[in-house]
Amino acid sequence: MAAPCVTLIFMIEGRLPTELWVKAHVKRCSAEGVPVYILRRGDPHSGIVILKLNQLDEGCRVMSQMRDLDGKLGWLEALDGKLVPEAEASAYIARQAERDPDLWVVEIEDRLGRHWVDGDIL
Repeated sequence: MAAPCVTLIFMIEGRLPTELWVKAHVKRCSAEGVPVYILRRGDPHSGIVILKLNQLDEGCRVMSQMRDLDGKLGWLEALDGKLVPEAEASAYIARQAERDPDLWVVEIEDRLGRHWVDGDIL
């Protein structure tokens, strides 16, 4: 019974449920040979995604998923878009998770900072 519900949500809103988007993104990163982890699971249909781009020795960048008024996917760079120590990135994410129980967190480990996200980075 869950599959028709997911299909209906996709058809009504014209976008993928968050869980499906996350699973597809994990497969994409894995296909590129890049380690990726789901650190937190949120609402399967409409949770927002935070990406933690771990560039290992260089530090981490954090990006939050957002949609514009037309529903177009985009990404907002947190922490001024800077590379920060992993502890700082994790603390930021923990604060966001306290505010939003539906939040998803995906960590990508790539020295080059590749992430393969759709949408503009703001």
